[in-house]
Amino acid sequence: MGLRETIDTDIKHALKSGAKDQLSTLRMLSAALKNKQIDKRRTLTDEEVAETVRSLIKQRRDSIEQFSKGGRQDLVDKETAEVAVLEVYLPQQMSREELEMMVRDAVTQTGAQGAKDMGKVMKALIPVVAGRADGKLLSELVKHALG
Repeated sequence: MGLRETIDTDIKHALKSGAKDQLSTLRMLSAALKNKQIDKRRTLTDEEVAETVRSLIKQRRDSIEQFSKGGRQDLVDKETAEVAVLEVYLPQQMSREELEMMVRDAVTQTGAQGAKDMGKVMKALIPVVAGRADGKLLSELVKHALG
């Protein structure tokens, strides 16, 4: 069963169990997937579905940051709950230690000397990490390793 079918099944389960918050998040995800599918004019691959989920999570995290600054804890809690529902559909995220080790290896392999070589290191890491790590964290670790 593909990722899209899993999401559709989870929508049915949330509907039957009365989990309103989970249901609204999954419906929002389903709508985003349908829009992307219409744009592409074909069925989405699992990677494209995961990419959409990552995009929605990134939007939620940006909102959480803004709501925190604005003192809106109720909205922070809502967005945090949505992130938790969405994260279920992503591959297992890599630990910070795993990422640090990969960054060290990439710095060695690319022969990076300083901050000016950050792009070279990131270019080597992105395909290997492939959505299993937050880009912001990865960038931060590379800066630290090169600095």
